[in-house]
Amino acid sequence: MGEAEVKALPVWTGEIKIWPLTGGITNRNFGVEQDDGRRFAVRLGKDIPEHGVMRFNEQAAARAAARAGLSPEIYYTAPGVMVSRLLAGRTLSPEEIRAPANLPRVAALIKQCHTGLGPYLQGPILAFWVFHINRSYGAALRGNRSSLDGQLERLLGLNDMLERRMGLVEVVFSHNDLLAGNIFDDGARLWLLDWDYAGFNSSLFDLANLASNNGFGPQHDAALLEAYFGRPPGAAVWDGFRVSQCASLLRETLWSAVSEITSKLDFDYAAYTAENLARFEGALAGLG
Repeated sequence: MGEAEVKALPVWTGEIKIWPLTGGITNRNFGVEQDDGRRFAVRLGKDIPEHGVMRFNEQAAARAAARAGLSPEIYYTAPGVMVSRLLAGRTLSPEEIRAPANLPRVAALIKQCHTGLGPYLQGPILAFWVFHINRSYGAALRGNRSSLDGQLERLLGLNDMLERRMGLVEVVFSHNDLLAGNIFDDGARLWLLDWDYAGFNSSLFDLANLASNNGFGPQHDAALLEAYFGRPPGAAVWDGFRVSQCASLLRETLWSAVSEITSKLDFDYAAYTAENLARFEGALAGLG
């Protein structure tokens, strides 16, 4: 789908202008402006079963997030199509997320997702259990050539070890893809965007995923956990957080290895796999 399909959607009143929006590895995004000045974001994307991206789940999460005040209003959905209000502002950078002025705001946004979104969910919803996802990636990689050839069984054994160490968790509805590009600042408040990987998960995964994706150091980790929980974290929270960081980095490594095989994008996935594998090994070495 492209601009012609966007123009044909049964939601517009009057003449419209259409332009592509940047970003979006799993989808295509367009901005639309009607002649009355109203502006919309159009998101087009098919299911990607190998990565667990199912558009019915994304749309259900986005609708609930809009009702909860976390994401902009949704005006229209159809299979593979979602139309929402186009926000004015910009996404944050990793450096801005780590800034002392912003980190408590981001922690509050994640807390709102975990505690405030669930009551607005309707219909079937996926889980995002990272250890299961990693095993699924492992099954997809067996018998296919990727840059992880020769290391896969060791990595899957480590995944099982991490799952056992994680133990019991607090289950919440999580975003599960906390890249800086998914946190938006309109100048007055923060918004959470892009619910491709949303699902029920451990509360610690979003925190660890945010840290792993945005270059956190130990001081940022401590500030994030204290802001989220309202008190300095205890030993059990720290251990679950570090296990979740390892699992998140392993998932990113395996995601990239599968993308080496399946993706049609012009992107050096093999280099990205190697980068995340090195980060995983470093986090694992620090686990103790």
